[in-house]
Amino acid sequence: MALLDDDFLLSNEISKKLFNDYAKNMPIIDFHCHLNPNEIYENKNYANITRIWINEEHYGDHYKWRLMRANGVPEELITGDGADYDKFMAWAKTIEKSAGNPLYEWTHLELRRFFGINETFNTKTAPAIWEKANKLLQTDDFKPRSLIRNSHVYAVCTTDDPASDLHYHKLLKADERQNGFRTLPAMRPDKLIQIERDGFGDYLKTLSKVSGIEITNFDTLIKALHQRFEYFNDMGGRLSDHSLPTYHFHEANTEELNNIFKKGIANEPLSQLEIDKYLTMLLENLMKLNKEFDWTMQWHINSVRDINRPMFDQLGPDTGYDAIGTQPDIVLHLQKLYTKMRDTNDLPKTIFYSLNPNDWMELATMMGCFLEGGVQRMQLGAGWWFNDTAEGMHEQLRVFAEESCLPNFVGMLTDSRSFLSYPRHEYFRRVLCNFYGELAEQGRVPDDVEYLGKIVQDISYNNAYKFFDFFDDATPQELFN
Repeated sequence: MALLDDDFLLSNEISKKLFNDYAKNMPIIDFHCHLNPNEIYENKNYANITRIWINEEHYGDHYKWRLMRANGVPEELITGDGADYDKFMAWAKTIEKSAGNPLYEWTHLELRRFFGINETFNTKTAPAIWEKANKLLQTDDFKPRSLIRNSHVYAVCTTDDPASDLHYHKLLKADERQNGFRTLPAMRPDKLIQIERDGFGDYLKTLSKVSGIEITNFDTLIKALHQRFEYFNDMGGRLSDHSLPTYHFHEANTEELNNIFKKGIANEPLSQLEIDKYLTMLLENLMKLNKEFDWTMQWHINSVRDINRPMFDQLGPDTGYDAIGTQPDIVLHLQKLYTKMRDTNDLPKTIFYSLNPNDWMELATMMGCFLEGGVQRMQLGAGWWFNDTAEGMHEQLRVFAEESCLPNFVGMLTDSRSFLSYPRHEYFRRVLCNFYGELAEQGRVPDDVEYLGKIVQDISYNNAYKFFDFFDDATPQELFN
């Protein structure tokens, strides 16, 4: 089999038919990513392929950065001030050594799907690829909005701080018919969760100003958050996202909570128990707000961040120094939280992603205890980050299928900062079609391509379209075509 030929990841005739006749051309709803709405609005061409592939203007691709470090590339050619061409060649040299890594496949997929470049990427072919790609990048088809539209994407959900004025979302909303897709905000309150960090009090001042509510205690914080939920909701927001590297369920009474809150504002030291109590009460209220506004609450759990402290001090977060978390009882504490919130009927729609796959069975069975009425309101999210591989995707599909109703799954997301990441949806769809193709080959599901084709189309697009309701009962075709 040739590299990335038409049948790659597809091991039998059923899977090939499912992909080519059913999944391949379905639209995309990218309900979680880290694209910058500023870049989408400004819609500028990138100077060269390094700037869109390795080091973008506002951030970079820490997946690639980690791999380049593993290949001994000096930091000057990763995040430093080395020449763009030299960084590109360092990436080519790294790819030569990365066979078996998903980045090897993603890199070649992006070259083929966006640039029409079918050569194997290595140090010999890289100079010609540099020239061809850079010429294409200066055309209108390679501006951010075109890259999104030409990837058949109908909705992009960015990741936004509660204090954001969503200025660029407003501007993009006015252009959405011309753009051919919607750019929607998704709230991520990391700075509220991190009460122990410097700047918590200053951040509350910013949130007070933008919400119009002076935050003096925990109750006024929740009132300010309610205002931000209203604002985001009016702008089309339908999701929140919560990074929870670790978590322990401990509730607090009003007096305890306000004392902890005051210490956080003053940047006084907090014990782990105090942090846990604040976080538990904040999450309970965030769950109530998500339920009130009928949003989907996403949880990204069990990671460990910024292990290499000197490099974090030098480069900041999201630069390739994170790993899989190992809190063994994190799901137990989330069970306590969800049991408490079920008692008050405050469970929102939920998607759980754990960076540690050891949590997946626990999460799937836990969520099964809270599935009551309507759509499948709680879901095990797609393989995330270090699990964003063919094997990781297959394992997540297996767990979901064995413990719940996989045909209701809302499917893939890019979780990316790059406009060239949409082939990840193709990659996922190939794994999905192969998953069902293998089941059919083993006689475990009917050898009925129409039946299975409907399932893979639903997981690829239809379920997300219905689940998130980004289009207010209209269809994207009605809005954009």
